[in-house]
Amino acid sequence: MMQDEQKRAVAQAAIQYVPAGCIVGVGTGSTANYFIDELARIKHKIEGAVASSEATAQRLREHGIEVVDLNGVDSLPVYVDGADEITEHLHMIKGGGGALTREKIVAAVARKFICVADQGKLVGVLGKFPLPVEVVPMAQSYVARELTRLGGQPALRRGFTTDNGNIILDVCDLQILNPVELETTLNQITGVVTNGLFARRGADVLLLGADNGIRTIVV
Repeated sequence: MMQDEQKRAVAQAAIQYVPAGCIVGVGTGSTANYFIDELARIKHKIEGAVASSEATAQRLREHGIEVVDLNGVDSLPVYVDGADEITEHLHMIKGGGGALTREKIVAAVARKFICVADQGKLVGVLGKFPLPVEVVPMAQSYVARELTRLGGQPALRRGFTTDNGNIILDVCDLQILNPVELETTLNQITGVVTNGLFARRGADVLLLGADNGIRTIVV
């Protein structure tokens, strides 16, 4: 299967994890968009969706799916989203689309996190994909210096502002041998809103599109 076919296949497979009558959490990005398209086919079976970005909310509404504010939700059985990189331990780098903070919030609320990805996203060690870090604008220089001290090479994502009104520093050359520890360390830097490591709360299930079909990995 080609990459887009793999994305479409795992999006279709993720539908089986959506309970009838529930509110579902929906991620951001190309694979999540395929999932939204599939979700539209069963929209009469769900109550609505919580969106992890304004772009996702718009796509959901275009499909006639009600977008629900997370603050009004008591229970979120499942969250479906993609990844920029993921390991077999289901630790991830996310945030290539800049929605990492809201994605991390929705993931924290959800009882089950289903990651949908094509086979090119599976890696042995995280870090080839630049790690996004959302930063309060006035802290840009300070946070960049701290990231450099940790061995990273931060670069401002130019012309981009997050849905929360912040900036993104994309960090190359980090050695991410212990993603849980690094996630905590980065979040302790003053001025960092959050970072794109999803390790403390990783995925529960990975649906991985491959040439010969779908591979399911569960931790």
